[in-house]
Amino acid sequence: MLRRFFVLLLCISVLVIPVQANTIKWVDFRIPFESLQYAMEQDIASFDAEKHISWIDILSLAACRTGGSCDLKSVKKAAGELKKDKSPEELLDNLYQYYDYYHRAYTAALGGLLGSYAIEKDGQWKPQYGLKAFSPIAAGYGYSHSDDFGAARSFGFKRKHLGHDMMGALGTPVVAVEGGVVEAMGWNRYGGWRVGIRSFDSRRYYYYAHLQKDRPYAPGLAEGDIVQAGDLIGFMGRTGYSDKENVNNIETVHLHFGLQLVFDESQKECDSEIWIDVYDIVRLLEQHRSSIQSGGRIYPYRDLDVEEYPKEIQLP
Repeated sequence: MLRRFFVLLLCISVLVIPVQANTIKWVDFRIPFESLQYAMEQDIASFDAEKHISWIDILSLAACRTGGSCDLKSVKKAAGELKKDKSPEELLDNLYQYYDYYHRAYTAALGGLLGSYAIEKDGQWKPQYGLKAFSPIAAGYGYSHSDDFGAARSFGFKRKHLGHDMMGALGTPVVAVEGGVVEAMGWNRYGGWRVGIRSFDSRRYYYYAHLQKDRPYAPGLAEGDIVQAGDLIGFMGRTGYSDKENVNNIETVHLHFGLQLVFDESQKECDSEIWIDVYDIVRLLEQHRSSIQSGGRIYPYRDLDVEEYPKEIQLP
């Protein structure tokens, strides 16, 4: 009887747990640039059509069939099918059980990159729909990069590189990829002078590190500030790898750019953080670079998908 009681208790606990167990614990983001580009183009092209096809839906459908690799052929097939009347559930059959995971994961990773925005020129706001996020490197400044996510690092302790390094010239303007709230600033022994910005939906935490010695940040930038996508936030440098502040211990001038996904606040500042490989995302963002002049952007920008900018980040 006692054994049956514990079995019954276990069954009840399994029924109660799903709300908490539903939180995504890991995301292996492996969508190649060509697939991101094609899915985005289909989304933009259908925006004013009778049936708008979301790039998140396209990529999620393809991911269920490919285990997340989303090769271009599978993405083109998914886009073609979604233009018809069948739903992902009908198209996937038994594979539909994975659709919710991929859709939530890709919404978290890509949810702030595409949408409606406006740029002010000659005193008039001009609304557009498309890639509204920006490359972290301002327009007119060269850089080089390669896919180095997961490479070995040894300062402090042996670990994997959980970001993307973009090599450039000292003082290169660094801009906010997406709008949000400045959640962290100051010195970090690994990242040197760094900025952390949380997206308005709280799902993405952008990390910009190794900023310039003596002049790391945009003038007046402070924790709690709201920034727009493409706003100047700092300058490329090589600070870090030191417990002492304002020290250049990084050999090569570069920006360490990282993206952490946050599905639950318990995933912040812990051993179970979810950082994804952003190499192909950065390649996509190369098409949209913010023009910076005299310490600020040339054209004022407004994210039309954000009705009211929050004073502090809260989970929905």
